[in-house]
Amino acid sequence: MTEWWKKSTVYQIYPRSFMDSDGDGIGDIQGIISKLDYLAELGVDVLWLSPVYDSPNDDNGYDIRDYQKIMSEFGTMDDFDQMLQGIHARGMRLVMDLVVNHTSDEHVWFTERPDYYIWKNEPNNWRSFFSGSTWQFDEARQQYYLHLFSKKQPDLNWENEELRDEIYQMMRWWLDKGVDGFRMDVINMISKDQDFPDGIEGDGTPHFFNGPRVHEFLQEMNAKALADYDIVTVGEMPGATTEDAKLYTGSERNELNMIFTFEHMNLDEGPSGKWELQPLHLPDLKENLEKWQVELFGKGWNSLYWNNHDQPRIVSRFGNDGPYRKESAKMLATCLHFLQGTPYIYQGEELGMTNVAFSSIDEYRDIETLNMYQEKRAQGIPHEELLESIHAKGRDNARTPMQWDASENAGFTKGEPWISVNPNYPDINAADREEEDSVFNYYRKLIALRKDLDVITEGEFNLLHRADEEIFAYTRKTADEQLTVYCNFSETPREVPLPKGRLLIGNYPDSALQETIGLRPYEALCFYDKDRKVKE
Repeated sequence: MTEWWKKSTVYQIYPRSFMDSDGDGIGDIQGIISKLDYLAELGVDVLWLSPVYDSPNDDNGYDIRDYQKIMSEFGTMDDFDQMLQGIHARGMRLVMDLVVNHTSDEHVWFTERPDYYIWKNEPNNWRSFFSGSTWQFDEARQQYYLHLFSKKQPDLNWENEELRDEIYQMMRWWLDKGVDGFRMDVINMISKDQDFPDGIEGDGTPHFFNGPRVHEFLQEMNAKALADYDIVTVGEMPGATTEDAKLYTGSERNELNMIFTFEHMNLDEGPSGKWELQPLHLPDLKENLEKWQVELFGKGWNSLYWNNHDQPRIVSRFGNDGPYRKESAKMLATCLHFLQGTPYIYQGEELGMTNVAFSSIDEYRDIETLNMYQEKRAQGIPHEELLESIHAKGRDNARTPMQWDASENAGFTKGEPWISVNPNYPDINAADREEEDSVFNYYRKLIALRKDLDVITEGEFNLLHRADEEIFAYTRKTADEQLTVYCNFSETPREVPLPKGRLLIGNYPDSALQETIGLRPYEALCFYDKDRKVKE
């Protein structure tokens, strides 16, 4: 099988918020079809679609009622087939979201095949990611079922071989339809410690992150569902280390092509988790990304991301979403896209879309956010303090509608949007991609460079200026090519030594280069040196 995914760039679509074709305020498949030319113009190779399966929508589609049916709000299977054909006709591929750690409690299995789920007479003390206990009492069975997420998302019992075979059959059904791979939701949680011991202060993650049979299950999945297809697989894996990643992605192990790590996304949170805000200390980010770049080099493969449907907007998080919004959006893109791995762009990232600060909790839709708010308010934590955390870290920051133009509702819908549009849409939208210095055009250049330069996919990573608290700089080297990347993560102008090579790309329209480089606020520069050996 080819490794086409190593030179690819992936674009994530969150269908509910991407484009509405019928005026009901909810994005849909025909809306996606209407924007395929836009995605082809951007130059991305792969579209990753968040779940479009039939679902009661308790967790925005990650609670699946029927794996082989399309959610009616999004359209029909005929719409899906038309979209897939349109994607392939434009030379792009489609990756589906695979959610097989849990289903909806409305899935037919929950009543007809209870042995496909995890039941106990007495609950342990594990706490759900969405607040409260992970156990829910079921009156009909007079037992508790496990749900690591919402009460309406019972966890599947992967110890059951019949269940596994049903899942593999379903996966082959989609692959035979022509989809080009899977992004696997929390896939490293499918194997649980069968003793179900209590966790320290209710933290069960040591007993289901990277569980005892997870590699066995993934190797079986590969053999029974994946091996015959030329596809890409990426596993979402909270709590996975670089050592875990080498096992999951090693080419000889026949598991997955790459994983999503969460380590770099946890660097701006306090000891009590994501809602406890603390500023990013840049050397921590550099050290973390260096670890993943160096330790997986030649032994696995990285996925590269700043944003997704669960993360706040990176330009508001690690950049400056005020006067330097465009500069910092491009700088952050530069920093990420010259690393080794497959980059993922989340819808609107290519426009420099920002976080949103709704003033009322009633404007939020995310179950994680709403549950946290209710729990913390009951503990007496002030509304204003909670909103500050939500404005910074809430998942709805990523889920406000895609900003297509300056018309009403950002051109997303002619109806009432399911979640409010970010009020800054008149100034930040896709219509400005015609401008030469748009964030969109900068992303186009980065995507094109990855295809052209082998050093981006093959080069060795070396960190520069390790202790610097404002500059993230590194080189990528092969035998005869070198890239040197400088990124200023601050508003402070800085001078750094001028590296060898010509300026390949920069995020300001002009760059004056002498013996040193004067880095302006949030400036990013990448230099390219060909035939390095000859020059040295």
